[in-house]
Amino acid sequence: MFEFFTDRARRAVVLSQDEAIALGHDFIGTEHILLGLVGTDRSTAGDVLREQGVELTRAREETVRILEAAGVSTAGGQPAKDALASLGIDVEEIQRRADDTFGPGAFQYPRPAYTPDAKKALEQTLREARALGHEKFGTEHMLLGLLAVGEGRGLEVLAALEVDRASLREAVLARVGPEAP
Repeated sequence: MFEFFTDRARRAVVLSQDEAIALGHDFIGTEHILLGLVGTDRSTAGDVLREQGVELTRAREETVRILEAAGVSTAGGQPAKDALASLGIDVEEIQRRADDTFGPGAFQYPRPAYTPDAKKALEQTLREARALGHEKFGTEHMLLGLLAVGEGRGLEVLAALEVDRASLREAVLARVGPEAP
């Protein structure tokens, strides 16, 4: 599916993975997708979010606050590392070798998995793009997908930042309309 994403949308996906890893989470939720969208420069979603007052630092702080309040720990992939260690695999040695080969931090293990809500939001991305008659999926479709699913911690972050979902959706749609035939 990601082959249909624009370069900026792919960048937002990578940033969402990076945000999850940086925060020590072993999953990618809608909150991480939101952070990836806010962090993507010169993108429709990023621009609209910033115009609505969503700043990356503040969104990250709210994400951490909401997850901590929900009792979500920052495992940093520890269960997967423990499972590999029980098989005699030294994950730290793999990380050292990867850092030597690819540069420090270029390889992260384990890569976080998407939560069910994040998967729904990404699936909705396709529907949003198609509804607008667009062939490629951009950051705007990702944000519309996140909003359309109607659940997930990304929406909790937006609510904590006092962003109205309906006006956010309208702002995105005002920027992008159906493609001309």
